[in-house]
Amino acid sequence: EHMTNTPYFLWDYDTSETELRRILQDGNQIEKQWLIARILTSAKFDDVWKYLKLKDVVEHFPRLKMRPSIKNNWQRALNVWGYAV
Repeated sequence: EHMTNTPYFLWDYDTSETELRRILQDGNQIEKQWLIARILTSAKFDDVWKYLKLKDVVEHFPRLKMRPSIKNNWQRALNVWGYAV
């Protein structure tokens, strides 16, 4: 039986840590944006930065599909940190 070390915030996918990092590094825009949104939505705050760089969040943020309440919270945080998104 095949077991992966799927990160907790991807509970409904069979995706390894390695695959996740490959997508963030080399995936297409759609894959990256989906994964960034998923991490921002479902990962603990400290874990977000184990996977994402702030510049990647800022770069993709306008096109991320997230619940408005969550997206607004992240937008406020990014604005406070000095990023106009």
